[in-house]
Amino acid sequence: MVTENTAKRSVLLIVTGSIAATKVPELIRLLKDKAMDVTAVLTEAGGYFISPLTLASLTGKRVYSELFSIDEETEMGHIQLSRKSDLIVVAPATANTIAKMAQGISDDLASTILLATDKPVLVVPAMNVRMWEHPATQRNVQTLRKDGVVFVGPSKGALACGEEGHGRMVEPSEIVDEIQRFYDFKKLGRPLQGKKALVTSGPTVEAIDPVRYIANRSSGKQGHAIAAALKALGADVTLVSGPTALPDPVGVKMVKVESAREMLDACYKALPVDMAVCAAAVSDWRSSNLSEQKIKKPAKKSMKPEDMLTFTFMENPDILECLGKHGDKRPQLVVGFAAETENVVKNAKAKMQRKGCDWILANDVSGGSVFGSEDTEIHYITVDGEEHWPLMSKRDVAFTLASRMSDYFSIDPKLRKNNVTKLLL
Repeated sequence: MVTENTAKRSVLLIVTGSIAATKVPELIRLLKDKAMDVTAVLTEAGGYFISPLTLASLTGKRVYSELFSIDEETEMGHIQLSRKSDLIVVAPATANTIAKMAQGISDDLASTILLATDKPVLVVPAMNVRMWEHPATQRNVQTLRKDGVVFVGPSKGALACGEEGHGRMVEPSEIVDEIQRFYDFKKLGRPLQGKKALVTSGPTVEAIDPVRYIANRSSGKQGHAIAAALKALGADVTLVSGPTALPDPVGVKMVKVESAREMLDACYKALPVDMAVCAAAVSDWRSSNLSEQKIKKPAKKSMKPEDMLTFTFMENPDILECLGKHGDKRPQLVVGFAAETENVVKNAKAKMQRKGCDWILANDVSGGSVFGSEDTEIHYITVDGEEHWPLMSKRDVAFTLASRMSDYFSIDPKLRKNNVTKLLL
């Protein structure tokens, strides 16, 4: 049944010139199944891969293609199209379209709509792997990400040209999931408006000498996604991150660090905040005999046991515990992560009590499968008990956690339950 709320969900779908346009009918069908209203814009190149008649039949609406149409432009049609939908989705998006968007070129209807819009834009790339990896394309992508454009994909696999690599348009179901996530956030509104959040992300890097260091496999995907989700719900977010290859989430204050001590110092400087999420994979140890010069390998061809190089380590500060037990400046809600390889829930509960945090999100990282991946399975643990979140994308984990945090701050402070209360009893 289509309710009043779902009937208002309107997507403007821009189809550009890629063989991946053959997936568009399935995308439209899935969107229509979710009671979304779809209007299609077809570029001249896109018309070589899918016909206007096909799009019109699937959407049940007129398909727009021409910028200089007398019927449309007498009422500034490109402006109207750019404003009347909730969301603009470019799928598939070619390298040419992405370049036009990044440079502000508006030489056809699609690019003019994208330049004139004040609505969120979601881009689904599809192109040859070399085109995707070209420095010019990557510069354009980074420019658009900084402007707030959301990218979905591309995925890696066999391409229509016969080559293999990143460049495949993600499957329609994945695009619909991202669109649904947009509407989920929109439905929640900005309940964290006026709240301050601190998020840590990525690995920490601990130097051994000027050229070598100890680190871990953390990609930062989870922490960055949480920062973006909290920002989307209205929070003023500071993201303290170790070295990652990820773009900075739009609208958050970025503080880039390397070592655990630098991360802790940045966290203290960000206080006071209402909430803190420690998603960084902080190194537990650092070298206690840091060399100011590069440690040279012995010139001997063979080494005796007594010639072996030995390192000693000292413990790093525990950032989660420092925030969880920070007295008057302690955030109202402190959330930690527990990466475990055995007894996941048991060890996570012990960590929650030991470090003075309110919630723990635990996952099984045995085999290293979680680090760098897009998906994870979570055990969400509070004083009320444990809840299992089945395998889902890290973006979905971020949305779910941000929603729970929003719910927490909607409760009367006198009625909130947290771990600190238990520790003080």
